[in-house]
This record gives sequence, C-alpha cells and structure tokens, in this order.
Amino acid sequence: MPIRFSVYIASSLDGYIARPDGDIRWLTEIPAPPDEDFGYHDFFQAVDTLVLGRGTFETVMGFGAWPYEGKRVVVLSRTLHPGSLPSEVASRVAVHHGPVQNLAAILEASGAGHVYVDGGLTIQSFLAEGLIDTLIVTRIPMLIGSGIPLFGDPGRDIRLRHVETRSYPNGFVQSRYEIPA
Repeated sequence: MPIRFSVYIASSLDGYIARPDGDIRWLTEIPAPPDEDFGYHDFFQAVDTLVLGRGTFETVMGFGAWPYEGKRVVVLSRTLHPGSLPSEVASRVAVHHGPVQNLAAILEASGAGHVYVDGGLTIQSFLAEGLIDTLIVTRIPMLIGSGIPLFGDPGRDIRLRHVETRSYPNGFVQSRYEIPA
C-alpha cells in the first residue's frame, strides 16, 4: 500500500495558523462543544508517523505531556540536531535536515503508511513537492489579521477535490479535500 501524507489543521478565517510570533492561544478563545474533537481522534489513530516543522515541535514541547506516544516523530529543521533535543524526547524524535522528497522516500522505505504533516512551512514544502494526499482544514471564526499563513505560494496551481464539509455549533467549519495524483 503506498504511503499517504495528510494535513489536519486549524486556521483563522483569514488563513493564519498562528500569530506572527507563533502564538496559537487564539485557537482556544472559542470553546468547543462538549466531547467534540472534530474527528481528530479517529484521524490520529490512523496515523503511524508525524512530520513536524521545528516551530511546531517547539510549540508541542511547551504543552507539557508528550502528545504523540506510540507514533514515530520526525522534525524538519536545518539547525536542530539530535544532540540538542530535550532529553525527555531524544529517544522518540528523529531530525531530518534534507529536502522533503528525501524524507518521503526514507519514510516509505521504512514502512510508514500514513504520515501526518504539521507546521506551516512544512505543509507548504510538502504541498510544493506534490506529496500531500489529503487536507483537513478547520476554519475558526476569528480574524487575527496577520501571522503565519496556512498556505504560501506552492509555485503552481494545486487542484483539490472537495470530499465533505461539516459545520459545528460553535462556528467551526471543517472541510476535507483530496489532491488527485
């Protein structure tokens, strides 16, 4: 079975995933309905590998508890090195310095089946190389005005096939798209 690369991410209505300084606290300003995870649990259960950008990795490290137990995690970074990883995750996290196409080949050769790609520049890099198969984007009803964009310039048009859209009582709107090969 070929490897699949998916994105599951939230953005402001104006398309930002974080404020300019990386702050994502605005995501929690609109409460979620009780017991609603917007399909994240089922999505995450189907994933065996995560590829995170360094900024996303640093944000996750600030959460306290490691949220990716049992999953293979690779951090894309030109400056982070395995010896500089926090000790509590050093044995659970790999660092990749090269192009995303090389990482995709390494992951496929190692048996990865479903990869969750997270982080603004990381998502943009995988999209630009034509590696993303599925986009699940949850729009939060908030305008933050500036910040880290979800999508940058991929260098070409990328056609999406709409699969479904769901709206939630708190105003969240989640759309799922596939990217045809």
